[in-house]
Amino acid sequence: MWRELAPIGRHPGSGGYRRYAWSAADLECRAWFRAQAEARGLTYETDRNGNQWAWLGDPLAGDAVVTGSHLDSVPDGGAFDGPLGVVSSFAALDELRSRGAAFTRPLAITNFGDEEGARFGLACVGSRLAAGQLTVADAHRLRDADGITLPAAMESAGYDPEAIGPDPERLARIGAFVELHVEQGRALDLTGDPVGIASAIWPHGRWRFDFRGEANHAGTTRLADRRDPMLTYAETVLAARREAELTGALATFGKIAVEPNGVNAIPSLVRGWLDSRAADQATLDAVVTGIERAAREYAERAGIDLDVVRESFTPVVEFEHALRDELAKILAGTGDTGRPVPVLGTGAGHDAGILSASAPTAMLFVRNPTGISHSPAEHAAEDDCTAGVTALADVLEGLACS
Repeated sequence: MWRELAPIGRHPGSGGYRRYAWSAADLECRAWFRAQAEARGLTYETDRNGNQWAWLGDPLAGDAVVTGSHLDSVPDGGAFDGPLGVVSSFAALDELRSRGAAFTRPLAITNFGDEEGARFGLACVGSRLAAGQLTVADAHRLRDADGITLPAAMESAGYDPEAIGPDPERLARIGAFVELHVEQGRALDLTGDPVGIASAIWPHGRWRFDFRGEANHAGTTRLADRRDPMLTYAETVLAARREAELTGALATFGKIAVEPNGVNAIPSLVRGWLDSRAADQATLDAVVTGIERAAREYAERAGIDLDVVRESFTPVVEFEHALRDELAKILAGTGDTGRPVPVLGTGAGHDAGILSASAPTAMLFVRNPTGISHSPAEHAAEDDCTAGVTALADVLEGLACS
């Protein structure tokens, strides 16, 4: 499975993946998912929001145990973020069948669409729509960098954009959702454990900072006469780092757009996107407030106009304690390390976090030796991936089998 999926959407220059929502690479990943489902005799379906489902047992019976993740990527992302969870789900089912497990609850494997938000700027679009956390009107307004709307992209890919919307009946049939994911940090590497359990997802959001100045000639305009928004943006980037260090939070300007974007032109507009995360809401509020305050002070001093827009926000997600504790109990009873499976928080958002408001959810993490993610250097050792499959199979057996 890994060898079949690995080439899809891989850029020959960067070595990273460009599997953007509703692109050709995304459609090829979707075809791969369907082929895996049908090869195992599972009932395949696509829901109203383009999320894929592969069912063992009656999809309408309710109290289903669901696992899976996503197959799309960030720009030049790694091979493991998302796909490891989907591949491991199919592999865990294969493992359970080899054990002769007797299922007493329906089991489903999922691929949620547009989790990364790389194309339209909003993460977890598929699960947000299903959970009613993204309105149809707001979804229809989403556009990519080329001005293509989400409905147009879906329609060109053969899906009906008019069908999208909340899917409470489907989510009500989920008794438990467990997502396996490569760890996007080094906590497991530091403890020496191949697999961990998630405790919570930090609150996080994305803010757009628009710095507006005056375009002019870079070779003839005196420094004293310039209203250069790039300088104010640069000062704000440094302020974000300082505020994050002071508060113990994370703050990153990782995306920028410049107009007119000429080498010999002073910009008229610098638009930067801030990603910020923290262990609690108060800390997140403090770091973002501090960054915006500094940006406005710099802008006022330089004669730059500034607009700040919060484009997305996800509050803290505490995974259901009963399900989390059940996972810990199952893995403690099947492991051979002689110690409990570690429980750790994460600053990364996931579909499991979105679904937590609608169904009991939990997550498993697989060790990432470098902690690098959202990069071609993202990696997990084969032995650890195998340990992740075994852990997921043990959890699914404990939840869905007699």
